[in-house]
Amino acid sequence: MWSVHKFGGTCVGTSQRIKNVGEIIVNDDTERKLIVVSAMSKVTDMMYDLIYKAQLRNDSYLSALDASYFGANVLHPRTIIPVMRYDIPIVIRNIFNLSAPGTMICRPPVDENEDEQIIDSPVKGFATIDNLALVNVEGTGMAGVPGTANAIFGAVKDVGANVIMISQASSEHSVCFAVPEKEVKAVAEALESRFREALNAGRLSQVAIVPNCSILAAVGQKMASTPGVSATLFNALAKANINIRAIAHGCSEYNITVVLKREDCIGALRAVHSRCYLSRTTIAMGIIGPATGDKNMKTAAVLKEDFNIDLRVMGITGSRTMVLSDTGIDLSTWRELLKEKGEVADVEKFTQLVHGNHFIPNTVLVDCTADSNVASCYHDWLRRGIHVITPNKKANSGPLDQYLKLRPLQRKSYTHYFYEATVGAGLPIISTLRGLLETGDHILRIEGIFSFVGTRSFSEVVTEAKEAGYTEPDPRDDLSGTDVARKVIILARESGLKLELSDLPVQSLVPEPLKKVNKKLWTCLFCLRRRSLISKSEALTY
Repeated sequence: MWSVHKFGGTCVGTSQRIKNVGEIIVNDDTERKLIVVSAMSKVTDMMYDLIYKAQLRNDSYLSALDASYFGANVLHPRTIIPVMRYDIPIVIRNIFNLSAPGTMICRPPVDENEDEQIIDSPVKGFATIDNLALVNVEGTGMAGVPGTANAIFGAVKDVGANVIMISQASSEHSVCFAVPEKEVKAVAEALESRFREALNAGRLSQVAIVPNCSILAAVGQKMASTPGVSATLFNALAKANINIRAIAHGCSEYNITVVLKREDCIGALRAVHSRCYLSRTTIAMGIIGPATGDKNMKTAAVLKEDFNIDLRVMGITGSRTMVLSDTGIDLSTWRELLKEKGEVADVEKFTQLVHGNHFIPNTVLVDCTADSNVASCYHDWLRRGIHVITPNKKANSGPLDQYLKLRPLQRKSYTHYFYEATVGAGLPIISTLRGLLETGDHILRIEGIFSFVGTRSFSEVVTEAKEAGYTEPDPRDDLSGTDVARKVIILARESGLKLELSDLPVQSLVPEPLKKVNKKLWTCLFCLRRRSLISKSEALTY
Protein backbone atom coordinates (compact mmCIF):
# COMPACT_ATOMS: atom_id res chain seq x y z
CA MET A 1 0.00 0.00 0.00
CA TRP A 2 1.13 3.56 -0.71
CA SER A 3 0.18 6.83 0.95
CA VAL A 4 0.22 10.01 -1.13
CA HIS A 5 0.33 13.35 0.65
CA LYS A 6 -1.66 16.00 -1.26
CA PHE A 7 -3.01 19.42 -0.30
CA GLY A 8 -2.38 18.78 3.37
CA GLY A 9 -4.38 15.54 3.36
CA THR A 10 -3.56 11.89 2.81
CA CYS A 11 -5.12 9.34 0.49
CA VAL A 12 -4.27 5.66 0.51
CA GLY A 13 -4.22 3.34 -2.47
CA THR A 14 -2.63 0.33 -4.08
CA SER A 15 0.26 0.56 -6.53
CA GLN A 16 -2.32 0.37 -9.37
CA ARG A 17 -4.33 3.32 -8.04
CA ILE A 18 -1.22 5.38 -7.32
CA LYS A 19 -0.81 6.11 -11.06
CA ASN A 20 -4.22 7.78 -11.22
CA VAL A 21 -3.54 9.80 -8.07
CA GLY A 22 -0.21 10.89 -9.50
CA GLU A 23 -1.88 12.03 -12.71
CA ILE A 24 -4.45 14.05 -10.77
CA ILE A 25 -1.68 15.88 -8.96
CA VAL A 26 0.33 16.30 -12.14
CA ASN A 27 -2.55 17.91 -14.02
CA ASP A 28 -3.37 20.33 -11.20
CA ASP A 29 -1.48 23.58 -11.84
CA THR A 30 -1.76 24.56 -8.18
CA GLU A 31 0.46 21.71 -7.03
CA ARG A 32 3.89 21.22 -8.62
CA LYS A 33 5.23 18.49 -6.37
CA LEU A 34 4.25 14.85 -5.74
CA ILE A 35 4.92 13.73 -2.18
CA VAL A 36 4.99 10.00 -1.52
CA VAL A 37 4.80 9.17 2.17
CA SER A 38 6.08 5.83 3.43
CA ALA A 39 7.59 4.30 6.56
CA MET A 40 11.09 5.16 5.28
CA SER A 41 12.78 8.54 5.59
CA LYS A 42 14.53 8.26 2.24
CA VAL A 43 14.76 6.14 -0.83
CA THR A 44 17.14 3.40 0.12
CA ASP A 45 18.83 0.59 -1.66
CA MET A 46 16.29 -1.98 -2.77
CA MET A 47 17.75 -4.37 -0.18
CA TYR A 48 17.82 -1.88 2.72
CA ASP A 49 17.88 -4.53 5.44
CA LEU A 50 21.07 -5.98 3.94
CA ILE A 51 22.92 -2.65 3.74
CA TYR A 52 23.79 -0.55 6.76
CA LYS A 53 22.45 3.04 6.52
CA ALA A 54 21.95 3.01 2.75
CA GLN A 55 20.17 6.25 1.83
CA LEU A 56 19.93 8.78 -1.00
CA ARG A 57 19.40 12.53 -0.72
CA ASN A 58 18.27 12.78 -4.35
CA ASP A 59 17.86 10.78 -7.53
CA SER A 60 16.91 11.26 -11.17
CA TYR A 61 13.71 10.06 -12.82
CA LEU A 62 15.48 7.53 -15.04
CA SER A 63 17.59 5.90 -12.34
CA ALA A 64 14.62 5.83 -9.94
CA LEU A 65 12.54 4.21 -12.70
CA ASP A 66 15.23 1.59 -13.21
CA ALA A 67 15.45 0.99 -9.47
CA SER A 68 11.69 0.66 -9.06
CA TYR A 69 11.63 -2.00 -11.79
CA PHE A 70 14.09 -4.04 -9.73
CA GLY A 71 11.94 -3.83 -6.62
CA ALA A 72 12.62 -0.58 -4.75
CA ASN A 73 10.52 -0.69 -1.60
CA VAL A 74 9.21 2.89 -1.81
CA LEU A 75 8.38 3.48 -5.48
CA HIS A 76 6.41 1.76 -8.21
CA PRO A 77 7.22 2.50 -11.88
CA ARG A 78 3.69 3.81 -12.41
CA THR A 79 4.30 6.48 -9.79
CA ILE A 80 7.21 7.89 -11.78
CA ILE A 81 5.93 7.77 -15.37
CA PRO A 82 3.27 10.55 -15.19
CA VAL A 83 5.31 13.00 -13.10
CA MET A 84 8.39 12.50 -15.29
CA ARG A 85 6.29 13.44 -18.32
CA TYR A 86 5.58 16.88 -16.81
CA ASP A 87 8.94 17.31 -15.05
CA ILE A 88 7.42 17.44 -11.56
CA PRO A 89 9.65 16.47 -8.59
CA ILE A 90 8.80 13.56 -6.32
CA VAL A 91 9.63 13.87 -2.63
CA ILE A 92 9.82 10.74 -0.48
CA ARG A 93 8.84 11.49 3.13
CA ASN A 94 8.58 9.46 6.32
CA ILE A 95 5.03 9.25 7.66
CA PHE A 96 6.46 8.97 11.20
CA ASN A 97 8.89 11.89 10.76
CA LEU A 98 7.61 14.44 8.24
CA SER A 99 10.31 16.92 9.28
CA ALA A 100 13.02 14.66 7.84
CA PRO A 101 14.35 15.92 4.47
CA GLY A 102 13.66 12.65 2.63
CA THR A 103 14.68 12.07 -0.98
CA MET A 104 14.02 14.34 -3.96
CA ILE A 105 13.51 12.66 -7.35
CA CYS A 106 13.76 15.13 -10.21
CA ARG A 107 15.58 16.04 -13.39
CA PRO A 108 19.33 16.19 -12.66
CA PRO A 109 20.81 19.72 -12.52
CA VAL A 110 22.76 21.01 -15.50
CA ASP A 111 25.48 22.30 -13.19
CA GLU A 112 26.99 19.28 -11.43
CA ASN A 113 28.24 21.53 -8.62
CA GLU A 114 24.64 22.00 -7.53
CA ASP A 115 24.58 18.48 -6.16
CA GLU A 116 27.57 17.20 -4.27
CA GLN A 117 26.24 13.66 -4.18
CA ILE A 118 26.14 13.41 -7.98
CA ILE A 119 29.83 14.27 -8.06
CA ASP A 120 30.67 11.81 -5.30
CA SER A 121 29.02 8.79 -6.90
CA PRO A 122 27.43 8.47 -10.34
CA VAL A 123 25.83 5.21 -9.14
CA LYS A 124 22.61 6.04 -7.34
CA GLY A 125 21.73 2.60 -6.10
CA PHE A 126 21.86 -1.15 -6.52
CA ALA A 127 19.06 -3.66 -6.89
CA THR A 128 18.71 -7.41 -7.08
CA ILE A 129 16.31 -9.98 -8.52
CA ASP A 130 16.47 -13.49 -7.09
CA ASN A 131 15.18 -16.90 -8.16
CA LEU A 132 16.44 -16.73 -11.72
CA ALA A 133 18.07 -19.18 -14.10
CA LEU A 134 20.40 -18.55 -17.02
CA VAL A 135 19.67 -20.14 -20.38
CA ASN A 136 22.63 -20.37 -22.77
CA VAL A 137 22.07 -21.34 -26.41
CA GLU A 138 25.46 -22.05 -27.95
CA GLY A 139 26.87 -23.28 -31.24
CA THR A 140 29.17 -22.35 -34.12
CA GLY A 141 26.24 -22.57 -36.53
CA MET A 142 24.67 -19.44 -35.01
CA ALA A 143 27.32 -16.99 -36.24
CA GLY A 144 26.16 -14.84 -39.14
CA VAL A 145 22.78 -16.60 -39.48
CA PRO A 146 19.91 -14.06 -39.57
CA GLY A 147 16.83 -14.93 -37.54
CA THR A 148 18.52 -17.06 -34.89
CA ALA A 149 17.69 -14.65 -32.05
CA ASN A 150 14.15 -14.31 -33.39
CA ALA A 151 13.73 -18.10 -33.31
CA ILE A 152 15.11 -18.33 -29.77
CA PHE A 153 12.93 -15.62 -28.27
CA GLY A 154 9.94 -16.69 -30.34
CA ALA A 155 10.13 -20.08 -28.63
CA VAL A 156 10.39 -18.35 -25.25
CA LYS A 157 7.36 -16.20 -26.06
CA ASP A 158 5.32 -19.23 -27.08
CA VAL A 159 5.59 -20.71 -23.56
CA GLY A 160 4.73 -17.35 -21.96
CA ALA A 161 8.07 -16.88 -20.20
CA ASN A 162 9.44 -13.44 -19.33
CA VAL A 163 13.04 -12.63 -20.30
CA ILE A 164 14.68 -10.54 -17.57
CA MET A 165 18.08 -9.95 -19.17
CA ILE A 166 19.85 -10.73 -22.48
CA SER A 167 23.58 -10.96 -23.19
CA GLN A 168 25.31 -11.78 -26.48
CA ALA A 169 28.97 -11.42 -27.42
CA SER A 170 29.96 -10.04 -30.84
CA SER A 171 31.22 -13.48 -31.93
CA GLU A 172 27.53 -14.54 -32.14
CA HIS A 173 28.42 -18.07 -31.00
CA SER A 174 26.03 -17.92 -28.05
CA VAL A 175 23.00 -16.11 -26.70
CA CYS A 176 22.51 -15.99 -22.95
CA PHE A 177 19.40 -14.76 -21.17
CA ALA A 178 17.83 -14.90 -17.71
CA VAL A 179 14.30 -16.08 -16.96
CA PRO A 180 12.42 -16.76 -13.70
CA GLU A 181 13.51 -20.13 -12.33
CA LYS A 182 9.95 -21.41 -12.24
CA GLU A 183 9.72 -20.94 -16.04
CA VAL A 184 13.12 -22.32 -17.05
CA LYS A 185 12.01 -25.94 -17.51
CA ALA A 186 9.34 -24.95 -20.04
CA VAL A 187 11.82 -22.64 -21.81
CA ALA A 188 14.45 -25.39 -22.09
CA GLU A 189 11.95 -27.88 -23.49
CA ALA A 190 10.66 -25.33 -26.02
CA LEU A 191 14.18 -24.49 -27.22
CA GLU A 192 15.24 -28.13 -27.51
CA SER A 193 12.09 -28.85 -29.51
CA ARG A 194 12.57 -25.80 -31.74
CA PHE A 195 16.26 -26.51 -32.44
CA ARG A 196 16.23 -30.32 -32.35
CA GLU A 197 17.39 -30.56 -35.97
CA ALA A 198 20.22 -28.04 -35.42
CA LEU A 199 21.31 -29.84 -32.24
CA ASN A 200 21.38 -33.22 -33.98
CA ALA A 201 23.32 -31.77 -36.93
CA GLY A 202 25.85 -30.10 -34.62
CA ARG A 203 25.08 -26.53 -35.69
CA LEU A 204 24.07 -25.92 -32.08
CA SER A 205 26.16 -27.58 -29.39
CA GLN A 206 23.83 -27.21 -26.41
CA VAL A 207 20.98 -25.52 -24.64
CA ALA A 208 22.49 -25.14 -21.16
CA ILE A 209 20.66 -24.19 -17.97
CA VAL A 210 22.42 -22.52 -15.03
CA PRO A 211 20.05 -22.55 -12.02
CA ASN A 212 20.21 -20.67 -8.69
CA CYS A 213 21.13 -17.27 -10.09
CA SER A 214 20.47 -13.68 -9.07
CA ILE A 215 20.77 -10.38 -10.90
CA LEU A 216 22.61 -7.40 -9.41
CA ALA A 217 22.07 -4.08 -11.18
CA ALA A 218 23.80 -0.73 -10.70
CA VAL A 219 21.62 2.23 -11.69
CA GLY A 220 22.35 5.93 -12.10
CA GLN A 221 21.85 8.52 -14.82
CA LYS A 222 25.32 10.05 -14.36
CA MET A 223 26.92 6.68 -15.08
CA ALA A 224 26.53 7.60 -18.77
CA SER A 225 29.19 10.32 -18.59
CA THR A 226 31.56 8.88 -16.00
CA PRO A 227 34.49 6.68 -17.11
CA GLY A 228 35.45 3.79 -14.87
CA VAL A 229 32.08 2.93 -13.33
CA SER A 230 32.17 -0.61 -14.73
CA ALA A 231 35.76 -1.01 -13.59
CA THR A 232 34.82 0.06 -10.06
CA LEU A 233 31.89 -2.36 -9.98
CA PHE A 234 33.86 -5.34 -11.28
CA ASN A 235 36.84 -4.55 -9.06
CA ALA A 236 34.60 -4.55 -5.97
CA LEU A 237 33.16 -7.94 -6.95
CA ALA A 238 36.61 -9.38 -7.65
CA LYS A 239 37.92 -8.23 -4.26
CA ALA A 240 34.90 -9.87 -2.64
CA ASN A 241 35.91 -13.10 -4.43
CA ILE A 242 32.64 -13.16 -6.38
CA ASN A 243 32.48 -14.53 -9.92
CA ILE A 244 30.29 -12.94 -12.61
CA ARG A 245 28.34 -15.33 -14.85
CA ALA A 246 26.88 -12.86 -17.36
CA ILE A 247 26.89 -9.11 -18.03
CA ALA A 248 24.49 -6.71 -19.76
CA HIS A 249 25.21 -3.01 -20.33
CA GLY A 250 23.12 -0.96 -22.75
CA CYS A 251 24.42 2.02 -24.71
CA SER A 252 22.34 4.39 -22.58
CA GLU A 253 24.72 3.43 -19.73
CA TYR A 254 22.07 4.01 -17.07
CA ASN A 255 22.25 0.41 -15.92
CA ILE A 256 24.93 -2.25 -15.56
CA THR A 257 23.50 -5.70 -14.85
CA VAL A 258 25.46 -8.77 -13.78
CA VAL A 259 24.33 -12.31 -13.05
CA LEU A 260 25.78 -14.06 -10.00
CA LYS A 261 25.29 -17.19 -7.96
CA ARG A 262 22.32 -16.72 -5.66
CA GLU A 263 24.42 -17.36 -2.55
CA ASP A 264 26.84 -14.59 -3.59
CA CYS A 265 24.16 -11.95 -4.07
CA ILE A 266 24.07 -10.46 -0.57
CA GLY A 267 27.86 -10.28 -0.29
CA ALA A 268 28.06 -8.71 -3.75
CA LEU A 269 25.46 -6.09 -2.88
CA ARG A 270 27.34 -5.12 0.27
CA ALA A 271 30.68 -5.00 -1.54
CA VAL A 272 29.61 -2.75 -4.42
CA HIS A 273 27.54 -0.52 -2.17
CA SER A 274 30.51 0.20 0.07
CA ARG A 275 32.92 0.58 -2.87
CA CYS A 276 30.71 3.13 -4.63
CA TYR A 277 30.46 5.28 -1.47
CA LEU A 278 26.68 5.17 -1.18
CA SER A 279 27.23 4.47 2.50
CA ARG A 280 30.16 4.97 4.85
CA THR A 281 32.97 2.55 4.05
CA THR A 282 32.77 -0.04 6.82
CA ILE A 283 35.54 -2.40 7.88
CA ALA A 284 34.97 -5.37 10.17
CA MET A 285 37.94 -6.06 12.41
CA GLY A 286 38.76 -9.11 14.47
CA ILE A 287 41.50 -8.79 17.08
CA ILE A 288 43.47 -11.89 18.06
CA GLY A 289 45.40 -11.04 21.21
CA PRO A 290 43.34 -8.44 23.11
CA ALA A 291 46.20 -6.14 24.17
CA THR A 292 45.45 -3.64 21.37
CA GLY A 293 41.75 -3.20 22.17
CA ASP A 294 42.22 0.17 23.88
CA LYS A 295 44.41 1.57 21.09
CA ASN A 296 41.82 0.77 18.44
CA MET A 297 39.20 2.94 20.15
CA LYS A 298 41.14 6.11 19.35
CA THR A 299 42.04 4.86 15.86
CA ALA A 300 38.39 4.13 15.06
CA ALA A 301 37.35 7.67 16.01
CA VAL A 302 40.02 9.23 13.77
CA LEU A 303 39.13 7.02 10.80
CA LYS A 304 35.44 7.89 11.06
CA GLU A 305 36.00 11.62 11.46
CA ASP A 306 38.80 12.19 8.94
CA PHE A 307 38.41 9.40 6.38
CA ASN A 308 34.69 8.47 6.48
CA ILE A 309 35.61 4.90 7.46
CA ASP A 310 33.55 3.05 10.04
CA LEU A 311 35.88 0.58 11.81
CA ARG A 312 33.88 -2.01 13.72
CA VAL A 313 35.54 -4.52 15.99
CA MET A 314 33.34 -7.60 15.59
CA GLY A 315 35.37 -9.89 17.82
CA ILE A 316 38.22 -9.98 20.32
CA THR A 317 39.86 -13.24 21.32
CA GLY A 318 42.63 -14.31 23.62
CA SER A 319 44.12 -17.75 24.03
CA ARG A 320 41.27 -18.93 26.30
CA THR A 321 38.21 -16.71 25.84
CA MET A 322 36.65 -14.56 23.14
CA VAL A 323 33.78 -12.10 22.78
CA LEU A 324 31.80 -11.68 19.54
CA SER A 325 29.22 -9.21 18.26
CA ASP A 326 27.04 -9.03 15.14
CA THR A 327 27.08 -5.22 15.08
CA GLY A 328 30.36 -4.21 16.75
CA ILE A 329 31.94 -4.23 20.21
CA ASP A 330 31.99 -1.11 22.38
CA LEU A 331 35.74 -0.70 22.84
CA SER A 332 35.29 1.31 26.04
CA THR A 333 33.93 -1.82 27.77
CA TRP A 334 35.64 -4.67 25.92
CA ARG A 335 37.48 -5.92 29.03
CA GLU A 336 34.25 -6.24 30.99
CA LEU A 337 32.53 -7.94 28.04
CA LEU A 338 35.38 -10.43 27.73
CA LYS A 339 35.04 -11.34 31.41
CA GLU A 340 31.24 -11.38 31.64
CA LYS A 341 30.18 -12.66 28.21
CA GLY A 342 33.32 -14.37 27.01
CA GLU A 343 33.06 -17.84 25.51
CA VAL A 344 35.66 -20.50 24.86
CA ALA A 345 38.10 -19.30 22.21
CA ASP A 346 37.64 -20.93 18.80
CA VAL A 347 39.62 -19.44 15.89
CA GLU A 348 37.36 -20.90 13.17
CA LYS A 349 34.14 -19.69 14.82
CA PHE A 350 35.78 -16.33 15.45
CA THR A 351 36.80 -16.02 11.78
CA GLN A 352 33.38 -17.10 10.52
CA LEU A 353 31.49 -14.46 12.49
CA VAL A 354 33.91 -11.62 11.76
CA HIS A 355 34.00 -12.42 8.05
CA GLY A 356 30.70 -13.94 7.06
CA ASN A 357 27.68 -13.31 9.23
CA HIS A 358 27.01 -9.58 9.08
CA PHE A 359 26.44 -6.66 6.74
CA ILE A 360 30.08 -5.55 6.29
CA PRO A 361 31.91 -6.46 3.07
CA ASN A 362 35.47 -5.59 4.17
CA THR A 363 37.15 -7.80 6.77
CA VAL A 364 40.54 -7.51 8.45
CA LEU A 365 42.01 -9.77 11.12
CA VAL A 366 44.71 -8.36 13.37
CA ASP A 367 46.97 -11.01 14.89
CA CYS A 368 48.79 -9.57 17.90
CA THR A 369 50.12 -12.92 19.10
CA ALA A 370 53.37 -14.78 18.59
CA ASP A 371 51.47 -18.02 18.06
CA SER A 372 52.56 -20.25 15.18
CA ASN A 373 49.11 -21.91 15.08
CA VAL A 374 47.45 -18.57 14.40
CA ALA A 375 50.11 -17.73 11.80
CA SER A 376 49.32 -20.97 10.00
CA CYS A 377 45.79 -19.63 9.36
CA TYR A 378 46.99 -16.70 7.24
CA HIS A 379 46.93 -18.68 4.00
CA ASP A 380 43.29 -19.65 4.49
CA TRP A 381 42.29 -16.12 5.56
CA LEU A 382 43.87 -14.48 2.52
CA ARG A 383 42.33 -17.10 0.24
CA ARG A 384 38.89 -16.25 1.67
CA GLY A 385 39.41 -12.55 0.98
CA ILE A 386 40.29 -11.51 4.55
CA HIS A 387 42.97 -8.86 4.99
CA VAL A 388 45.67 -9.62 7.58
CA ILE A 389 47.67 -7.22 9.77
CA THR A 390 50.23 -8.69 12.13
CA PRO A 391 53.45 -8.25 14.12
CA ASN A 392 53.66 -12.07 14.35
CA LYS A 393 56.97 -13.18 12.83
CA LYS A 394 56.14 -16.88 12.62
CA ALA A 395 54.57 -16.83 9.13
CA ASN A 396 57.29 -14.83 7.37
CA SER A 397 60.17 -16.63 9.09
CA GLY A 398 58.67 -20.12 9.03
CA PRO A 399 59.27 -22.85 6.45
CA LEU A 400 60.31 -21.31 3.14
CA ASP A 401 57.81 -23.25 1.02
CA GLN A 402 54.88 -21.94 3.09
CA TYR A 403 56.24 -18.40 2.88
CA LEU A 404 56.53 -18.61 -0.91
CA LYS A 405 52.89 -19.75 -1.16
CA LEU A 406 51.71 -16.92 1.08
CA ARG A 407 53.10 -13.97 -0.85
CA PRO A 408 51.48 -14.44 -4.30
CA LEU A 409 48.14 -15.25 -2.66
CA GLN A 410 47.59 -11.54 -1.97
CA ARG A 411 47.45 -10.75 -5.67
CA LYS A 412 45.17 -13.70 -6.47
CA SER A 413 42.66 -12.92 -3.72
CA TYR A 414 42.87 -9.10 -3.92
CA THR A 415 43.80 -8.87 -0.25
CA HIS A 416 46.35 -6.97 1.80
CA TYR A 417 48.91 -8.61 4.07
CA PHE A 418 50.61 -6.01 6.28
CA TYR A 419 53.50 -7.10 8.50
CA GLU A 420 55.57 -3.93 8.96
CA ALA A 421 55.70 -4.44 12.74
CA THR A 422 57.42 -7.83 12.45
CA VAL A 423 60.75 -5.98 12.21
CA GLY A 424 61.49 -2.77 14.08
CA ALA A 425 58.03 -2.40 15.68
CA GLY A 426 56.70 0.97 14.47
CA LEU A 427 59.77 1.93 12.44
CA PRO A 428 59.23 1.84 8.64
CA ILE A 429 62.01 -0.67 7.96
CA ILE A 430 60.19 -3.14 5.72
CA SER A 431 58.32 -0.46 3.76
CA THR A 432 61.61 1.38 3.16
CA LEU A 433 63.25 -1.84 2.03
CA ARG A 434 60.38 -2.66 -0.33
CA GLY A 435 60.40 0.86 -1.70
CA LEU A 436 64.07 0.52 -2.60
CA LEU A 437 63.55 -2.84 -4.27
CA GLU A 438 60.48 -1.72 -6.21
CA THR A 439 62.39 1.22 -7.68
CA GLY A 440 65.20 -0.99 -8.96
CA ASP A 441 67.77 -0.86 -6.15
CA HIS A 442 69.74 -3.88 -4.94
CA ILE A 443 70.32 -4.40 -1.22
CA LEU A 444 74.04 -4.71 -0.40
CA ARG A 445 73.99 -4.52 3.40
CA ILE A 446 71.59 -3.86 6.29
CA GLU A 447 73.02 -2.28 9.44
CA GLY A 448 71.45 -1.41 12.79
CA ILE A 449 72.22 0.67 15.89
CA PHE A 450 71.06 -0.97 19.12
CA SER A 451 70.70 0.66 22.54
CA PHE A 452 72.01 -0.79 25.81
CA VAL A 453 71.85 -0.12 29.55
CA GLY A 454 75.08 -0.72 31.47
CA THR A 455 74.20 0.53 34.94
CA ARG A 456 71.29 -1.76 35.91
CA SER A 457 70.91 -5.48 36.45
CA PHE A 458 70.05 -7.42 33.34
CA SER A 459 67.02 -9.12 34.90
CA GLU A 460 65.61 -5.75 35.97
CA VAL A 461 65.93 -4.38 32.45
CA VAL A 462 64.32 -7.48 30.92
CA THR A 463 61.42 -7.33 33.39
CA GLU A 464 60.79 -3.65 32.67
CA ALA A 465 61.01 -4.22 28.91
CA LYS A 466 58.49 -7.07 29.10
CA GLU A 467 56.04 -5.00 31.15
CA ALA A 468 56.34 -2.15 28.63
CA GLY A 469 55.60 -4.56 25.79
CA TYR A 470 59.03 -4.29 24.16
CA THR A 471 59.88 -7.98 24.33
CA GLU A 472 58.22 -11.04 22.91
CA PRO A 473 55.49 -12.61 25.11
CA ASP A 474 58.19 -15.07 26.20
CA PRO A 475 61.37 -12.94 26.73
CA ARG A 476 63.49 -16.06 26.30
CA ASP A 477 62.77 -15.73 22.56
CA ASP A 478 64.67 -12.43 22.65
CA LEU A 479 67.44 -13.67 24.94
CA SER A 480 67.96 -16.87 23.01
CA GLY A 481 68.54 -14.92 19.81
CA THR A 482 65.56 -16.59 18.10
CA ASP A 483 63.63 -13.34 17.73
CA VAL A 484 66.59 -11.54 16.16
CA ALA A 485 67.16 -14.51 13.86
CA ARG A 486 63.53 -14.34 12.71
CA LYS A 487 63.90 -10.63 11.96
CA VAL A 488 67.05 -11.30 9.96
CA ILE A 489 65.29 -14.04 7.99
CA ILE A 490 62.34 -11.73 7.24
CA LEU A 491 64.65 -8.99 5.97
CA ALA A 492 66.72 -11.49 3.98
CA ARG A 493 63.62 -12.90 2.30
CA GLU A 494 62.35 -9.40 1.57
CA SER A 495 65.71 -8.77 -0.13
CA GLY A 496 65.24 -11.83 -2.32
CA LEU A 497 67.29 -14.44 -0.46
CA LYS A 498 65.72 -17.88 -0.03
CA LEU A 499 66.89 -18.81 3.46
CA GLU A 500 65.55 -21.03 6.22
CA LEU A 501 65.73 -20.11 9.89
CA SER A 502 68.11 -23.04 10.41
CA ASP A 503 70.59 -21.42 7.99
CA LEU A 504 71.50 -18.78 10.61
CA PRO A 505 74.01 -19.62 13.38
CA VAL A 506 72.57 -18.40 16.70
CA GLN A 507 74.32 -18.22 20.10
CA SER A 508 71.83 -18.09 22.96
CA LEU A 509 72.15 -15.89 26.05
CA VAL A 510 70.12 -18.52 27.89
CA PRO A 511 72.22 -21.68 28.31
CA GLU A 512 70.34 -24.96 28.04
CA PRO A 513 70.47 -25.72 31.82
CA LEU A 514 68.81 -22.35 32.55
CA LYS A 515 65.91 -22.67 30.11
CA LYS A 516 63.75 -24.66 32.53
CA VAL A 517 64.52 -22.93 35.83
CA ASN A 518 62.23 -20.33 37.38
CA LYS A 519 62.85 -16.60 37.14
CA LYS A 520 64.23 -16.14 40.67
CA LEU A 521 66.82 -18.93 40.37
CA TRP A 522 67.77 -17.75 36.87
CA THR A 523 68.39 -14.22 38.21
CA CYS A 524 70.42 -15.50 41.18
CA LEU A 525 72.70 -17.59 38.98
CA PHE A 526 73.43 -14.60 36.73
CA CYS A 527 74.07 -12.36 39.75
CA LEU A 528 76.63 -14.86 41.07
CA ARG A 529 78.36 -14.96 37.69
CA ARG A 530 78.35 -11.17 37.50
CA ARG A 531 79.82 -10.73 41.02
CA SER A 532 82.48 -13.34 40.33
CA LEU A 533 83.59 -11.44 37.24
CA ILE A 534 83.48 -8.04 38.98
CA SER A 535 85.88 -9.35 41.64
CA LYS A 536 88.28 -10.09 38.79
CA SER A 537 87.72 -6.64 37.23
CA GLU A 538 85.84 -8.31 34.36
CA ALA A 539 82.31 -7.86 32.91
CA LEU A 540 79.60 -10.14 31.58
CA THR A 541 78.49 -9.04 28.10
CA TYR A 542 76.36 -10.44 25.30
